[in-house]
Amino acid sequence: MQSLRLIALIALVVALGVPTSARGDGGGSSRPKAVSPKHADPQYTAAVRAIQASKFAQAIPLLEQVVARDQSNADAYNWLAYATRRNGDPAKSIGIYQQALMIDPKHRGAHEYIGEAYLALNDLSNAKQHLATLDKLCFFPCSEYSDLKKAIQEFERNGVATKPSAGR
Repeated sequence: MQSLRLIALIALVVALGVPTSARGDGGGSSRPKAVSPKHADPQYTAAVRAIQASKFAQAIPLLEQVVARDQSNADAYNWLAYATRRNGDPAKSIGIYQQALMIDPKHRGAHEYIGEAYLALNDLSNAKQHLATLDKLCFFPCSEYSDLKKAIQEFERNGVATKPSAGR
């Protein structure tokens, strides 16, 4: 009994001790929240700000330059794919999200967003696969899982993917 309490306490401390902006998963909502200190690259910062302002076309070349310089930056690939998808090309975004997931298979933001891209392409099966992955990655409920689950439910009800909200 004592060891179960200790495990629960450790899990709680870990869960509460990792702020959203430090997770390195691209923020996990339909919009980025902030630029983490590890991304001090001015082009990365400018791209995230452009995405926050819904200027997706402006963000794409900036992020292409970032990933050209740093091909191990899963967050930059995630945001490049996000901007590409939101700029109207979900099919092209799939390969870019896959690159982010090759670098970081546990990248929750990329799993959520690639699931949304699959829904935009009417591919419910692949979207559900990423939801299942998020279910395994999220020890406690996480926004990435909840957001993708909600999008899948909406798709199943209406036969169309929900558009990300402009305020997020």
